[in-house]
Amino acid sequence: MTTGFHYDPIYLTHVAGIGHPERPERLQTAIAHLRAQSWFADLHQIDATFAPAQWLHTIHTRDYVERARSACNTGQAYLDVPDVGICAGSYDAALTACGAALALGDTVMSGATDNAFALMRPPGHHAEASLALGFCLFNNVAVLARYLQQHHGLERILILDWDVHHGNGTQHSFENDASVMYISTHQYPFYPGTGAHSETGEGKGRGATVNCPMQAGATDTDYIDAFTSRILPAIENFRPDAVLLSAGFDAHADDPLAEIRLTTDCYAWMTHRMLEVAERHASGRIISLLEGGYDLNALSDCVRTHVAVLSGNDVAPAS
Repeated sequence: MTTGFHYDPIYLTHVAGIGHPERPERLQTAIAHLRAQSWFADLHQIDATFAPAQWLHTIHTRDYVERARSACNTGQAYLDVPDVGICAGSYDAALTACGAALALGDTVMSGATDNAFALMRPPGHHAEASLALGFCLFNNVAVLARYLQQHHGLERILILDWDVHHGNGTQHSFENDASVMYISTHQYPFYPGTGAHSETGEGKGRGATVNCPMQAGATDTDYIDAFTSRILPAIENFRPDAVLLSAGFDAHADDPLAEIRLTTDCYAWMTHRMLEVAERHASGRIISLLEGGYDLNALSDCVRTHVAVLSGNDVAPAS
């Protein structure tokens, strides 16, 4: 199995502010941990350039993209809300992160890799069409979904979001669209306040949104139960042409921003299940994009485990 991997030092130029949890050290620690693995050299390294405006505009308004550029270039401290801290390097980092999502899509669709993971920041799943939220500037996974449909001709796209915070921006991007299934596991009630069980999509998209809200203190068993009873059956009915992962690792028990108690082994288990889904329905196509994860050691361990499973280098049992 060939796994694509993307990382770029440009992501370290995005500094959200002193003491901000979404900090460059997240990636510095994770990449050092990955490079220490014996199998890291076997990953297919993928470079990225800025995402073209035409693809950004499939999700974000032109006014918003220009406002983000201007805010970063003129030295504003944050974009739209105080938790989206920015600096002079933030816009280029965000454009590269979104471009990386597209580059991974190209690589997987060409057959050069079976699947791919991007170690990138800033994250994206809270970003709305015209509003920055929750540390996010551009909604990378949403832009990728439209790119796979409009550039590569895929029809049904699955987005599974296991970040501990609900991906409001991603849900809102597709809640009227039955061709993109959005599934989320997240602590609830919690930031950003969306993601109730009753939110199932609207209009033609009704039924294509599946929210699995979790209470504080939820464990591996609760997540496995949700996968077994709701998530995997919904995916089987949908039969996706590609599997996209909003891979946040902040539901880990050691993460400081939430109260879900997952172990690293649970992330391995969920990754195995998605590999199985992708093999059955999507010719193995999985593209995974980093979202949250704020304990440096837990994030590094989860990223290592996730990429090891994707690339067939894991040594833990699959079930």
